[in-house]
Parts: sequence; structure tokens; C-alpha cells
Amino acid sequence: MKIIFAGTPDFAVPSLQMLRESKHDICAVYTQPDRPAGRGRHVQPSPVKQLALAAGLPVLQPLTLKTPDALQQLADFNADLMVVVAFGMILPQTVLDAPKLGCINVHGSLLPRWRGAAPIQRAIMAGDAKTGVTIMQIVHKLDAGDMLHKEEYLIGTDDTSCDVHDKLAELGAIGLAKVLAQLDEGITHAEPQDEALVTYAEKLGKSEAVIDWTQSAEHLARKVRGLNPWPVAQTLYQGNVLRIWRAEAIAAEGHAEPGSVRGQHKNFDVATGQGVLRLQEVQLPGGKRMAAEAFLNAHNADGAKLG
Repeated sequence: MKIIFAGTPDFAVPSLQMLRESKHDICAVYTQPDRPAGRGRHVQPSPVKQLALAAGLPVLQPLTLKTPDALQQLADFNADLMVVVAFGMILPQTVLDAPKLGCINVHGSLLPRWRGAAPIQRAIMAGDAKTGVTIMQIVHKLDAGDMLHKEEYLIGTDDTSCDVHDKLAELGAIGLAKVLAQLDEGITHAEPQDEALVTYAEKLGKSEAVIDWTQSAEHLARKVRGLNPWPVAQTLYQGNVLRIWRAEAIAAEGHAEPGSVRGQHKNFDVATGQGVLRLQEVQLPGGKRMAAEAFLNAHNADGAKLG
């Protein structure tokens, strides 16, 4: 098949790599325009663009796909299919109708649960036992198309959003390959989504990073995992922002004031509204991420109040 690929971040790279190694013809790669990134805020090409250029594939970076010129350029590829993986741009109906077989998307959740911008993070924060990827047909309504295939992943008790992201990126490529094989054979089975089961994964905001110590330790442990690597859970320690990269809920008796620290025996334990959150990896402004034991060696945190 002649395939147009549209994707931008790291999540899309395994799918593009799989297509490169397949029998299919990638006639064009669409990706977001180069933008500032990293600590120095230097303009950088997207991970998808970097792979595409290294592979000698034609790269297009339009600001929009709604102009007549952009639409005509896409139509001129005369593609059989468009594969979209975290492209970051809403496709107009004219684009959806351009390829002979339409457009399909690799989405990082088990639809219809977690449509929207942050499905991986929301699944972890909600305490879902499993997540996965869904290969679906694209329709104009957000993440609402018929489902073609799913790959499941059991969320580990220590998994962060970063961990699950990387695993689902790999599973996305695996699932996509299976759907392409089905399309080749003309045996796809499209399953409509049950609208009664839909949940929305709203975009993460920096305001969500602040820890409320009156919440339960289990809830906060999931929050820490879900907000790693961005925006990273945080609290105040002696007037400074303390970022919490890893933590776990532990069973503990007592009714200490939420936010109070017991930093003894190499453990950085913080009382919560229910249970204790044991901080495992933290970071102060201008410093490096460090294990909680190293932090306690440098700071007398026992008896401190966080928040």
C-alpha cells in the first residue's frame, strides 16, 4: 500500500520504523513544524522528522492542512491509507476522505476509555489495572472512530507514565502491523465504540503537580507515577519546591498531621490523609534528582512539614 504517515513525538517513532521495514511504500511523512525544545529552548526537529530524514523519506511540515494548496498536495500523493500517530493536529474531513482506505490512528488507551490528550497519565492516576493501544478509524469526532484492533498492557505497581508510554509506543507498532495485514487481506473487523463507556483524558496542567497531603497515600502514589516525567509532582520543603519523582504508599499506623515528615532509618516518610507516602526520589531547585536516602543524608528533614 501507498501510505502517508503523520506523527510528531517519540511515541510515533516505533510505528514509523515498523513501516520503514515493511513492504509498504511511505510516500510522505507529515510532522509538526520545528519548535523550541529542551533546556536551551533551541529549535529542534521532531523525533519523527529526524527518523524520516535519516531514512530519506519526504517530510512535510504545514502549519495547517486546511488550505487548498495543502489539501491538493496531500491528494496528489494518491495514497491508499493515512496512518496517524500523535500528530498533534486535527484533520479536516477533506483529509480524512483523501486516501482510498481513509485514515487510521494509533491511540494510547483501550478505547472507549480515555479519549483525549493524556490517556496514559489518566489511566495511571485513576488506578486502572490495565491500559493499551487501540488502532481505530479516524472520524471527525475526537477519538470516536470504530476500533480495528487492541493491544493490552498490564500496568505495573511501579510503572510511571514514562514507562507505560515507552511500552505502548512499541505495542502501537505491533498492533498497527496487524491491522495493515488485515487491510491487505480485506478482512478488517471494525467495532463501534460504546458511547456509554467513554471517559475523557483531559490535558495535564502544571497546577495538578501540587500535592495535597490530606489525600490518601494510594492516591498520591498514583499521582506521582502519573505525573512523571511531566509536570512532576511537587510540594514545598522549607520554602523551596521539592519535586517528587518516585514514591510508594506504605501501610503505617498513627495519625500524624498530613504533610509531616518522619525522616528516620533512611526512609523519607510523609503522613497523608490516609496512610504514609514514602518518597523514593526527589529534587530541589537547581539540584539533581537523588534518592531519598541521599537527600536525608544532606538535609535534616525529620519533623519538617511539607506543603
